[in-house]
Amino acid sequence: MADKNRVMVFLFLCCAGIMILPFIASCGKSGTVSPSSLRIQMQVINLSPDLQPVNLYMGAFKQTGYFAYPSASGYFSLTAIDTPIRIKSYSQAISSVNILSLDTLLKPNLKYTLFITGLRIDSTITSIFTVDTAATPTVGRGKIRFVNASPRSTGFDVLANGVMAFTNQTYKNVSKFIQIPPGTYDFKILPKGLTTVVSDFPNITIADGKIYTLYCRGIAGGADSVAFGAGIISNK
Repeated sequence: MADKNRVMVFLFLCCAGIMILPFIASCGKSGTVSPSSLRIQMQVINLSPDLQPVNLYMGAFKQTGYFAYPSASGYFSLTAIDTPIRIKSYSQAISSVNILSLDTLLKPNLKYTLFITGLRIDSTITSIFTVDTAATPTVGRGKIRFVNASPRSTGFDVLANGVMAFTNQTYKNVSKFIQIPPGTYDFKILPKGLTTVVSDFPNITIADGKIYTLYCRGIAGGADSVAFGAGIISNK
């Protein structure tokens, strides 16, 4: 009888071990974390005039919607956080291969913007990836930075109501945030060191306590689909 009891105990322990091991293994997998619980938000801005609309994939998972030139998507919550971050053409007739692939790991409680720039015609499609979460401005101030997403450009200076705000911002450069008083601004973009304005971006409201990204797109002196222009997004 004692031998039989020992056999029964042994079999019970084996079965219990088989049931517990998968549970332990599953607890160690990072894929069990819900993207929504990490509060990660992203927006995509397609600034390539000849790329046509694109889709965003997080690993193997396609995110909702498509992204067309030159509109900012606005922030959306991700449904997956797998890498790589991939951009593919919205039209399978154009291509099913990755246009862009980034291995950037996303961190909880942050906002991000993926700028797509360059030209398909000369195979210069590239990206600018920014972290948009920053410290709250000092009371009575707003924050703004500048992103140069203009292909073939060198450096730009940016005036805010006639005062130099950013100097010699080269292609794909992301400036540091600066603090400015709230109010209505006229932003002028000029080639570095020159007085010729290539873009006048007036009547832009900067609010107290808010954070913004000003950016340029297109080609300086270009016309129609590659015309130079500017945009602004609110990061907070």
